[in-house]
Amino acid sequence: MIACRAAFFLALVGYLLILSPFTTYLKNRPVQIRVGYVPEAKVLRYVTADQRYLVADWTVLKVLFYFGSLVEKAQGVNLYASNPDYPGMFRILQTALRLEPYNADAYYFAQAAFTWETGRYREVNNMLEYGMKYRTWDYQLPFFAGFNAAYFLKDYKKGAEYMKRAAEIAHEQEFATLAARFFYEAGENDFAILFIDMMKKSARDENEKKLYDVRRKALVGAKTIQEAVKAYVGRYGRYPADLYLLVSAGFLEKLPQDPYGGTYYLDPNGMVRSTSKFSFAGARAANAQNQSRESHGQTH
Repeated sequence: MIACRAAFFLALVGYLLILSPFTTYLKNRPVQIRVGYVPEAKVLRYVTADQRYLVADWTVLKVLFYFGSLVEKAQGVNLYASNPDYPGMFRILQTALRLEPYNADAYYFAQAAFTWETGRYREVNNMLEYGMKYRTWDYQLPFFAGFNAAYFLKDYKKGAEYMKRAAEIAHEQEFATLAARFFYEAGENDFAILFIDMMKKSARDENEKKLYDVRRKALVGAKTIQEAVKAYVGRYGRYPADLYLLVSAGFLEKLPQDPYGGTYYLDPNGMVRSTSKFSFAGARAANAQNQSRESHGQTH
């Protein structure tokens, strides 16, 4: 009996010795891996039966809370200070939609987080196409898909088809007019700013709204510079060798800053771009590349 108690006591002490550092690790491990694991949809559908809709809602909330924790942690600092587990989030959303294809938050968040940030334009549009089969009344899904097709994928024909569908569902001529402005009259930045304004109005999550605010500021900055470049070319007949010439020549009071942390520049076609590619992921890649060049230069 005494031997059993001693063995139990030793086992308990050993468990606590293991548990303490493991608990500390879980508490302090990088945020980006906390999104966790969710079983495949077919497994969850079998196990949860009639409760699969609640499980789907829970998995979507899991992603929203996870992403929200990153944004809250980065208050006062660039959002890319953390490294979100985008692939994990995307897989979880796909699982949730296979359980509950009517969940609006999954589609809206996918559009907000996986286009600019990860470049998953085609994957998001596939997800939106899937949603259109179920949420037949939701004009925002074809509207999102239309924007992605035209703005990111340069597939204007497909973009027009999506926009037409959005206009038919919403019974709003505004969508048809918006598409026409983009395809025939307006520039890319004009369309993107209008799109972001509409996205922010429909967003229900405050963290999504913050993302749209940042994106809008970045695009407005690019548009402002582009207009100054056009005026500069009109006066001098050439593109400015440096964007700061727009300030010294009086076309801008100051050069706008890219809120993503990148640097605006002119591409060979005279279009204003940013080293961030208007995403936090792009800014991280650009910063890493610059640091690599600097360190390489120091070694030589």
